[in-house]
Amino acid sequence: MSDAVSTARSSMTDRTAHAIHEVLAGRRRGPAAALLFAGPAIIASIAYMDPGNFATNIQAGAGYGYTLLWVVVMANLIAMLFQALSAKLGIATGRNLAEHCRDHLPRPLVWVMWGVSEIAAMATDLAEFLGGAIGLSLLFGLPLIAGMGVTAAVTYAILLVENRGFRPIELIIGALVGLIGLCYLVEMVVAPVDWGEVARHAVSPQIPDGAALVIAVGIIGATVMPHALYLHSGLTQNRTTPQNNAQRRMLVRFSNREVVLALSVAGLVNMAMVIMAASAFHQGHSDVAEIETAYHTLTPLLGAAAAGVFLVSLIASGVSSSVVGTMAGQMIMQGFVGFRIPILVRRLVTMAPAFVVVGLGVNPTRALVLSQVVLSIALPVPMIALVLFTRRRDIMGEFANSPLVNALATMGAVLVLGLNGVLLAQAFGFPIPGLPA
Repeated sequence: MSDAVSTARSSMTDRTAHAIHEVLAGRRRGPAAALLFAGPAIIASIAYMDPGNFATNIQAGAGYGYTLLWVVVMANLIAMLFQALSAKLGIATGRNLAEHCRDHLPRPLVWVMWGVSEIAAMATDLAEFLGGAIGLSLLFGLPLIAGMGVTAAVTYAILLVENRGFRPIELIIGALVGLIGLCYLVEMVVAPVDWGEVARHAVSPQIPDGAALVIAVGIIGATVMPHALYLHSGLTQNRTTPQNNAQRRMLVRFSNREVVLALSVAGLVNMAMVIMAASAFHQGHSDVAEIETAYHTLTPLLGAAAAGVFLVSLIASGVSSSVVGTMAGQMIMQGFVGFRIPILVRRLVTMAPAFVVVGLGVNPTRALVLSQVVLSIALPVPMIALVLFTRRRDIMGEFANSPLVNALATMGAVLVLGLNGVLLAQAFGFPIPGLPA
């Protein structure tokens, strides 16, 4: 009986893996073939729709209307480039980013990078775990600690599905991404959106004042997530084993298309967050900056249904991103130090800080902000490593970055890391010329 159940559980992944092999061998073609390769970028895209983005986007829309939409667009383009590089690294070399760090960098540096990356994984999970708990608490009137308990149980249950192979977990995460997108599609229908202004500000760079620059820095500086860069290289690495460079080129093409589509959806969701906040709060409620305040303010403005949809999207975001964060943490540990720990232990370790934060009575939104500061400190580790490894022909072979891609990646890294530096300086109280103290 158990063997039959095991076979049934693995059959979905086995069928997908076999079909992928048929496409790579040239025996299967057609539009449906592209769907076989969908999954890694969808999972990675959750990093761009996690609860940490909610507060920043709400603050941007409430305070400045549609003005900062162009920042979301630019941030998403940078994210596309780096996620594509991460996926290419895994496909071209068969090893993920953390493994390359272990293989090519001095041992003391590897241990430091692992420690920093583990802290980043916990900070990531803090934001995601708290986001789901806040949503459950507000939607069902639960104490925050109870919401955390439910979030922990649900995420652990989803993580157990990973034992059945890569396809079931991809479908679950994909469904949650679809739910988030559907929720914001509903919000766009309900909210009184000025679409002309949306189109204009999406392509017209403008920073009204120093405070707007701070928010723009927050949007861009927190866009490229450390764990997403590690994770994407591993997801493409483990999916199938190409036999030659022709198959690798095919996989890279499919991967690039999926990155563009998946992160376009994530970008549209982030834009929708700003648009919703701009439409609902900018006139008369421009001081809305916290998730809880946004929910309570939405109810009288757009109705209980709109406020409920907002919370459903937050819960889906928190649960799915918490699952993905735990997967990334496991991959980081295995890549840097070469061993795995039971998923329950991993889950307990990454969610422990969230329970400590709530137990100490720290404001959840403040905790979200602090988690972004930690991520800003950790981001240079994978970002710089990714640029350096993907430009090396001795590692990538014919898949090494072209001069144009190298230039774009370097500019993107300098921009994101510079803005992260501004975020950190502000967080630690250092004055920055032109910005409010």
